Amino acid sequence: MSDKKIVLIDIDGTLVDYENNLPASAVEAIHLAQANGHKVYACTGRSKAENKQEIWDIGLDGMIGGNGNYIESGDTVVFHQLISLEEEKRVVDWLNARGLCFYLESNNGLFASETFAKDALPACKAYASGKGATQEELDAMGDSTALFHGMIEGGELYRDDVNKISFVLKSYQDHLDSAAEFPNLKAGTWGGKGEHALFGDLGVKDITKAFAVGKLCEYLGWDIADTIAFGDAKVDIPMFECCGASCCMGSGGDEAKEAADFVTTDVDKDGLMNGFKHFGLI
Repeated sequence: MSDKKIVLIDIDGTLVDYENNLPASAVEAIHLAQANGHKVYACTGRSKAENKQEIWDIGLDGMIGGNGNYIESGDTVVFHQLISLEEEKRVVDWLNARGLCFYLESNNGLFASETFAKDALPACKAYASGKGATQEELDAMGDSTALFHGMIEGGELYRDDVNKISFVLKSYQDHLDSAAEFPNLKAGTWGGKGEHALFGDLGVKDITKAFAVGKLCEYLGWDIADTIAFGDAKVDIPMFECCGASCCMGSGGDEAKEAADFVTTDVDKDGLMNGFKHFGLI
């Protein structure tokens, strides 16, 4: 094992808090770790277009996006597996026929369906509320696109650059039916547990954050034992299990906390900084 580590950091709820605020201590921790010779990568469900400039300004060594379907190190695209155009068209047509509003997640932008701005607003407000938004902040949400950086309305919806597709659930049955209708894709939910989920999603099958971490280590020529994962949610557990060490934020979910080697403080209470100190990165 090496004394130099690859650090994998989830974004939502880990690098930034649930209101998308980036703590100054998190940026400082990353820079200190890099100065000590460690490499630091984002490892997120986001596509590139969802990251505000302040994320790029940190100077990360690269990112894993789409929960594993995209890997970038420096200026090199190491791996990128997209939903095929044929399958993407089928999903768009199925969602439209079912009356479900959706958006397409691409590195070139988030492309909203015709009614997403209006029809997704209740689900988006419920999601924001669950992440701690105040009533004042909820009242200020004029439409659903305000919740998502990089959202584009009126764009082409038949696309060959799609990483993942998210849609508002009218009921949990919509998720179950999507899994049955598209067995070649990975069906999931987010915004709540089980039948309380707000959104369904469809992505590339057999792709996880753990898969991508292995691909990145192979590309860099590093032992996967020399990796440390930071996350906050159930989707991060495969990353926790494959990495040499793992840390869950104090503000994270119970399942993720149980799966992690160490639980740090909340995101907005210097959680990343304290986690980096615990593992000797700084």
